Amino acid sequence: MTEFDVLTLGETMMRLTPPGMLRIEQTRRFDIWVGGTESNTAVGLSRLGMRAAWLSRLPQSPLGRYVSNRIAQFGVDVSHVVWVPEERLGIYFHEKAPAPRASEILYDRADSAMSRMQPSDLPQRLFAPGRARLLHLTGITLAISHSAAQTALAAMRRAKEAGWRISFDSNYRSKLWSGAEAAAGCHPALSLADVIFCPLGDYHTLYGAQNADAALAALSRRYPQALIVMTLGADGAQALSPAGEKRRQPAILAGEVGRIGGGDAFAAGFLYAWLTYDDVALALKWGAAMSALKYTIPGDLPLVDYAEVAALVAGAAGGGLIR
Repeated sequence: MTEFDVLTLGETMMRLTPPGMLRIEQTRRFDIWVGGTESNTAVGLSRLGMRAAWLSRLPQSPLGRYVSNRIAQFGVDVSHVVWVPEERLGIYFHEKAPAPRASEILYDRADSAMSRMQPSDLPQRLFAPGRARLLHLTGITLAISHSAAQTALAAMRRAKEAGWRISFDSNYRSKLWSGAEAAAGCHPALSLADVIFCPLGDYHTLYGAQNADAALAALSRRYPQALIVMTLGADGAQALSPAGEKRRQPAILAGEVGRIGGGDAFAAGFLYAWLTYDDVALALKWGAAMSALKYTIPGDLPLVDYAEVAALVAGAAGGGLIR
């Protein structure tokens, strides 16, 4: 038995959203949420019964404690967070809008506490054989600063040396770096990963437009050591193993309430089933179910119940009924 099933590392921010569909410039108040791709995934794994931990660097302030407390509230271990005085928490604003107006995200995260994280901040004793089964990281951590990228890569190398498996999600953000920068910056991490999550849209931005099958095969040729998992939006998801075994999963129809965090929920569902059952087809189904349920939940966190995800995987979901 390991101490943790999955350890994640990355930045979590405070999210401020005007209520309803108000614009930022007209609102008089904001709803407060907490969101970060790695902690979203950790919460999703915890909700499915896995032992998840989140590692980050937070300011020793009420804002930092708010983030930490919120993540810990849902069963994620936060005991390895690095606390620092007199630094700032990253914030982002989300202006939700119906079509044809586009929803907007505004970042206020420059020079955040997490962006200053160094490899020396990594707890040496944490990255040891038997402490965790898998380390999960994303391209966002590589993009926020040079020191954060070096910290993420150091964590991956230590995890590999300890015999853990590694998953990496490209999670491209155009407001953090260009496609060419992301392709070059993510290459060392992708080369170390045992599982690679890459939305088809990310592939197009990083490597050029190709159809889904060609993109999946090309990414597998680039990183032949990894199980490639490619999400396709409304067309579902597909996966290709290093041995050449291909699996496909249709999307599960969902009403959209909270799109943000859908990809993180997919990663949580996939990793849960992959680590539990070692079955890629089943893992794709759990990922699709988690993502669909997250779309029905406001905020960033996938606050699902295990039973409802299992029911959706089995094809026995409520379908809008009142229980």
